[in-house]
Amino acid sequence: MSTTVTADIEVDVPVRVAYDQWTQFESFPHFMSGVESVTQVDDTTTHWVVSIAGVKREFDADVSDQVPDDHVAWRSTAAEVQHRGRVDFRPGSDGRTRIDLTIEWEPEGFIEKAGAALQLDDAQVKRDLHRFKEFIEDRNAPTGAWRGEVHGGQETTPGTGGTAGTTTGLGGGTAAPGSVNPPTSEGVAGSDPDLRA
Repeated sequence: MSTTVTADIEVDVPVRVAYDQWTQFESFPHFMSGVESVTQVDDTTTHWVVSIAGVKREFDADVSDQVPDDHVAWRSTAAEVQHRGRVDFRPGSDGRTRIDLTIEWEPEGFIEKAGAALQLDDAQVKRDLHRFKEFIEDRNAPTGAWRGEVHGGQETTPGTGGTAGTTTGLGGGTAAPGSVNPPTSEGVAGSDPDLRA
């Protein structure tokens, strides 16, 4: 039985800043608990290494739908790790941004099923969103940007206004364009363009 978590937060930066930072997947370990690393494979594919309750998992996730300054949706590519999600960005008052996040996954094993039953995953997602808020508000600028557009899993507009591949201020590395990996009991997952927060 799948588990769905929804969470939202308002951050004190403009939509473009919040959105651009979310496209920098390799920065996720800085604010997402359980995420050990994210590697950008190409513009729409990322490789995740996560560790939850001592259980290490690796999987790939593809961006299924992305519109700059509006939303990013993703889904896992392997049958054995069932994840999908969507994050939406909405302008708030005084130049702030509301972030709405929905994550759906299939818990595996006793620890993950128990965590889902006790709603521990909900608490983790909310904590990680709060850490994202602190991260981006402290910087007040994204570490990079990828402005490509994706529909049906296919990139329709090349990324502009930044380089999918460079992060700044985080010790270098590549930036993961186009997707989000919200914190879950297993890390990031995939998404459906119709999955809304």
